[in-house]
Amino acid sequence: MTLPEIYHQFIAGMKETTWLEYLAVFFGIASVWFSRKENILVYPVGLINTIIYIYISFKGSLLGEAGVNLYYTIMSIYGWILWTRKDRQHMHVVVITRSSKKDWFNQSLFFLSFYAAIFAALTYLKKDFAPGAIPWADAFASATAFTGMWLMAKKKVESWYWWIATNIASIPLYFVKHYVFTSVYYVVLLIMAVWGLMEWIARAKVEKLVKTIE
Repeated sequence: MTLPEIYHQFIAGMKETTWLEYLAVFFGIASVWFSRKENILVYPVGLINTIIYIYISFKGSLLGEAGVNLYYTIMSIYGWILWTRKDRQHMHVVVITRSSKKDWFNQSLFFLSFYAAIFAALTYLKKDFAPGAIPWADAFASATAFTGMWLMAKKKVESWYWWIATNIASIPLYFVKHYVFTSVYYVVLLIMAVWGLMEWIARAKVEKLVKTIE
């Protein structure tokens, strides 16, 4: 695809963007902002985003994206519960930490399992039910997103690495599927994910220092 073709597709895609997609993007950006600040509002605000995108994805026959957002919705409820739990001293049970070697192994296995399952499912469904699917790309974007959401619920710094991978994959993926505004949305999320990673690294150092003092 040449630069003029990309430009014309971008302009055409922006004109076709619905108010519902604009609304979903607004709540999605707000959700990432709250997650960067470790604010519990990440989950109720994020739920609005994911529910809208489930509708948009089904309407556009994007079953992979619909599945991702359904997973986001479930994990948002799970994360909401985890983030609000407190111990007898009224301190939050889940705090920002770095992943151990065992954690890295588990999350890598988690990613590979979902990638294989999603790739196989989309390859099978592509012919009759999901003609817009790009199995290898959809599976990668979905599996990294699944892993990032799981780790974010556990407040692991490494969740941001997975989000960065998701965003990089999703930018061209949504563009070629003519969801141009959503593609731009992932550019914004990529920038915010890098920002969030740096902030959570700093917060993890503070948490580690506090534990050392205790």
